[in-house]
Amino acid sequence: MPKAKILVIDDEPSITKLVSAYLQPEGYEVYTAADGEAGLKAARAFQPDLIVLDIMLPGLDGIELLTRLRRESDVYVILLTAKTEETDKIVGLSVGADDYVTKPFSPRELVARIKAALRRLQSGSGQGSGSTLAFQQVRIDIERHQAWVNEEEIELTAMEFDLLRALAENHGRVLSREQLLEKVWGHEYFGEIRVVDVHIGHIRQKLGDENLIATVRGVGYRFQDEVL
Repeated sequence: MPKAKILVIDDEPSITKLVSAYLQPEGYEVYTAADGEAGLKAARAFQPDLIVLDIMLPGLDGIELLTRLRRESDVYVILLTAKTEETDKIVGLSVGADDYVTKPFSPRELVARIKAALRRLQSGSGQGSGSTLAFQQVRIDIERHQAWVNEEEIELTAMEFDLLRALAENHGRVLSREQLLEKVWGHEYFGEIRVVDVHIGHIRQKLGDENLIATVRGVGYRFQDEVL
């Protein structure tokens, strides 16, 4: 199989060198960029399988870079955020990041996140390839990674699609945040559980009907569109 390509965008040379030093022995092709504009150009030129993106970048910051990138790509993005900047994390997830790691971080933790994400992407996110999930309002084509609401296609990131699929495949059943993390991010995930809530909120906005995904207080979420 071809080597997975990873782009690291950070203005601190010590960070890009450290991450590269941990990723290259794993067999990945690693590219780096030191600012937002260079990062966007590199993303377009190299077409990476995964991007590690620092939010605080000179010039074009990470949030704006991600906003522009999401207009043309659903590449998996892991944000690097400062420990105290909770707003940045929420905004980053809301504009399309798939996950985040807080600085200062363990390089081994970051590599573990990257490996788990790439395995999930390469495996096609699990079983059921080629099938369609059809409900009264929502239709999901698993093989094509497409979803429609009332016959109008909606644009979902890879992470949003997998979350919606996991809920739809368990129609009527309440899934806890921990169960969703395991189904979508994998059992190796050891980040913060709140990423589920942010992604669910984003999916609800795109569905246009908050009642399609119900919150069961203290437990988790349930997909409750009517089965055809």
